[in-house]
Amino acid sequence: MSPLESYAVLVALVLGTSALVLVLHLLARALGRTRPEPGKDVPFTGGTLDDKPVWVRYHIHYYGLALLFLAFDMEMAFMYPWAVVYQQLGLEALVDMGVFLLILFLGLLYGWSQGAFRRQ
Repeated sequence: MSPLESYAVLVALVLGTSALVLVLHLLARALGRTRPEPGKDVPFTGGTLDDKPVWVRYHIHYYGLALLFLAFDMEMAFMYPWAVVYQQLGLEALVDMGVFLLILFLGLLYGWSQGAFRRQ
């Protein structure tokens, strides 16, 4: 398959997917008309209507902790495929993973210096 044919297949898939999404959206709007009711806009918790606001503010400290969690979650997402191809690539793969882990470790040190692990 030539590169031009590959791009044609890609464009056809994108157009087909977009058309499917549009048709399903229009079908849902045509068949599923909604009726406004006052009870639909009220937060519901544990079988009773809650009088507290829906949007709760979280302390900014938790965002830094969440970013550190995502960084180490991504580490695991990249280490599994790396472990599969490590024997094929050899030293180059080892150096690449070392640089990746060094960058993550620097992020960990930065988060630690900013107090991301202190309880509040």
